[in-house]
Amino acid sequence: MMTIQRLHELFDENPEQAKLGFDGSCHDCGKEVRVGVALTSEGFAISGGAVYEPEPGIFFTKCERVSKESTPVELPPLRSVQPGGRLPQPIEQWNEGKQAEFRERKPYRV
Repeated sequence: MMTIQRLHELFDENPEQAKLGFDGSCHDCGKEVRVGVALTSEGFAISGGAVYEPEPGIFFTKCERVSKESTPVELPPLRSVQPGGRLPQPIEQWNEGKQAEFRERKPYRV
């Protein structure tokens, strides 16, 4: 399984890279796939499917269709660092104004 901590480690090991690419065949359907992972100010932006690391240094990819159909676990509620540097908490617990600001955010490239 690929964790957020492991993604940070991979970016630390490749500081010159703004985006990491994982090329391969979908582990389930065999379709050629390229999974891209970019580190953004709000976390990670993942495109093209999913990547798994069942053993250190061994990466498996899944295409978008398969990764959406075969989510292995239910994901927890979205969490983000709350304005003011407080501990992460579910966005649903933010006040209405901060929730509206969060929904209106738009990603951009620098």
